[in-house]
Formats: sequence, C-alpha cells, structure tokens
Amino acid sequence: MSEAPLTESQIAEVLALAEAATAADGAGALSEHALLRLRNGGHGLVITDGGDRDAAGIVAYAHLDPATAEESAAAELVVHPGHRGRGYGRALLRTVRERAAGPLRVWAHGDLPAAAKLAESEGLRRVRALYQMRRPAADPLPETEVADGVRLRTFVPGQDEAAWLRVNGRAFADHPEQGAWTLDDVRQREAESWFDPSGFFLAENDRGLAGFHWTKIHPDGLGEVYVVGVDPDAQGLGLGRTLTLAGLHHLRDRGVPAILLYVDESNTAAVRLYESLGFTRHTVDVMYGT
Repeated sequence: MSEAPLTESQIAEVLALAEAATAADGAGALSEHALLRLRNGGHGLVITDGGDRDAAGIVAYAHLDPATAEESAAAELVVHPGHRGRGYGRALLRTVRERAAGPLRVWAHGDLPAAAKLAESEGLRRVRALYQMRRPAADPLPETEVADGVRLRTFVPGQDEAAWLRVNGRAFADHPEQGAWTLDDVRQREAESWFDPSGFFLAENDRGLAGFHWTKIHPDGLGEVYVVGVDPDAQGLGLGRTLTLAGLHHLRDRGVPAILLYVDESNTAAVRLYESLGFTRHTVDVMYGT
C-alpha cells in the first residue's frame, strides 16, 4: 500500500477504477469532493495488484480528509469490482483509521450490503444517511412565484463569489462540509466543464444576497439541484421553494431527462419540500463512524 502524490497516469487509473465501480454498483463510487481533490491534487492511498506501486495496476483507492478544528477526519474507499473479496477494503479502512489518529467518518456510497458488513465488523456504526432523490424533468411543475421585494438574477463570475460564500456559510453553519467552502472550492468548480452561470440563480432583497440555487448538468445529461441555500435572516419568504423552482424550470428548459439532488435523511423539512415537487428516493449514501 502506498500514499504519495499520484502521477497523471495513476490518477487516470483511479478514475477508471471509480468508473468501473460505479457501473457495477449503480451508485457513484466517489463523491464530487473526492474526485475534484483527485484531479487537482492527485493524492491518496492506493493498493496495486502486485504490491509494487509502479509496476502493477491500481485495484483499490482511499481518499482521506484530515481532521480540522470543526470536523473529524473523513474517508472514502473504492475497490475495483474485479478485485473484491481479497481484503483490500479492510486493509484500506484500517490504514485510514491509523492515519486519522482519532475519530473517523467513512462514506459508503450506495448503502451496499458489503460496505455495511465491513463497517460492522470493524466496529463502525451508521451515523448519517444522504438520500439521492430524482424526478422526471418533463413532469408538471408549479410556476415560480417571487415574494415582494425580492428579485432573481444569475451569478456573475468574478463579481459574486464573496457574497455567495458569505451566505453559503450562514445557510450551512451547521453543515461543515458545505458551510466551510472557500474561494478555492468555488474556483475549482468554476473551472469544471459543467459550470454554467446561467443556471446559478441568486435571490436578492434590500439587504443584498438572500439565497441561491446552483444547478448542474452532468456529462450524461442528468440535471442536478446542486445546492440551495437561504440566509437565516431571509427565512419565511418562501425563497427555498422559489429558488428550487427557478432551477427546475431552467433544467427542464435545457432538455435534461431527469433531475437529481442530495438531501440529508435528517432534514425532514427539505425532504418534504422535494417530495411535494415530485422527487422520490433513488439511492442512499451512508456515513459510518466510531
């Protein structure tokens, strides 16, 4: 097992490994966060089928985010479908636990039985679940209604990043993964081929930016409610529903076949909102922890 900056060819191997696992499991093998870090830094733990990092193909990979002042360490693991059942997942899990040197959160995408069995055998428990919900884009949608004193516009790169980061941090103050985004995190996404400011909606009132809905269209054509946030001071204006509908209409008009989103199982208000707009549960990602 090796941990060091990966070469371009090794990054390509890990990306291909993740694609194979995604196809086999019916769920994304790594989160967008892990994939962006892989493409932009190329760092992680790998296992090769011959034990020699430079002479054999990569069959397993782990991404590890070290602990911060706000959050414990977090990891994601993936093993190639053709090399499972050989203890690679367990070896990666034990290694990232050693590297974390304290509490560790581990994401298992797709809520697969094998991942649950491994977590249980290693003394980890289910601590969080993230639903992926979907709806057909062509299904009827309510019209977008905007409260008095609020106007909608789209994001302007180079102008709106600071205001967006401020509202994002306030909207997700209790959600460190989203609320701790930095300007570098925004810039990385602005550099992605999918980024389209015409699908990034901002709601403003007399105090400035009050909420947002950032949409995304995936390479396979699926649309996504990427992130919706409302400043706590603007609660009660119905902006969550307004912004969600603005983005859904945009994605439908772009011709996507279906629209997906991610929402925490514990966020019952958001789940109810999305269900009222025709979304149903598609897959589940599970976080395990000590």
